[in-house]
Amino acid sequence: MRRLNIFVDETGEFGFGKGASELYGVSFTFHEHKDDIMNELNKLNDRLERIGYTEMIHMANLIMRREDYSKFSIDMRKSIFNSIYQFSRKIPVKYKTIIVNKKYINDGRLLRQKLSSEINNMVKEHEKYFDKFDKIVMYYDNGQEVLGTILDAIFSRYDGFEHKVEFNHKEKRLFQVSDMLTYIDKYDYKYKNKMKFTKSEMYFFSVKEIRKILKELDKKRF
Repeated sequence: MRRLNIFVDETGEFGFGKGASELYGVSFTFHEHKDDIMNELNKLNDRLERIGYTEMIHMANLIMRREDYSKFSIDMRKSIFNSIYQFSRKIPVKYKTIIVNKKYINDGRLLRQKLSSEINNMVKEHEKYFDKFDKIVMYYDNGQEVLGTILDAIFSRYDGFEHKVEFNHKEKRLFQVSDMLTYIDKYDYKYKNKMKFTKSEMYFFSVKEIRKILKELDKKRF
């Protein structure tokens, strides 16, 4: 049986009030189940153990030095980031991020329509690829139920589709890769569209560093 695993995470929210995000992004990591990633996964976990942090990597908190990372130095936080980044660079997967600028949309209904259209277009563009699989398993925790509903509506066209909401976020490092992509690709979008960066974004990475990271990840774009 040919199986495709899809790991999904989002950035932003559907709100439009004061303090709401400027962008809404959805990142996908596509992993064909037959492609073994265990060796690289073991290397990642070993590296994190040496660093002294083996929990789930949450990119927004890592960048902003919040919660688990509040007492970590910039060097340690960069080491954690580099661990998940090197893992993402070496494993046999494909990546896709869809970003919607909320500046041009004035309510949640239009944002839902835009996201649904963009994701549906992605699926149609790669229809032959998705048709190859007997089973498609999506890992998305329904952190935002609206997005979960959109994903279910689009991917339910495949008979072998299964949406896993409950899973171990710490163990599923590919989910954390999608989380990382939401940050990296949002940063890239801001740079290309001359949008303002947060202080945390400017402090953690230089534009040169982000460009180098993107150049490597572009080899795996879906």
